[in-house]
Amino acid sequence: MDIELGIQNVARPVSFTSDDTAEHVSAIIDDAVANGKIIDLVDTKGRHIVVPGAALGYALIGSETKHAVGFGAL
Repeated sequence: MDIELGIQNVARPVSFTSDDTAEHVSAIIDDAVANGKIIDLVDTKGRHIVVPGAALGYALIGSETKHAVGFGAL
């Protein structure tokens, strides 16, 4: 699943892919933001993405996007 985190005062979002479910990721983010904790998520390569909950601007949590490229008339 693709995850994008927008961080306050940072020009570019942090984008990565995780094997966690959307519900699990959302629960971690909700708890961190509500209780002033650290958001600690793991990507598919085993790396930890650590963001202070208070610095989070937005989070996009969704399934993997597949783009189709086609040539021809619709």
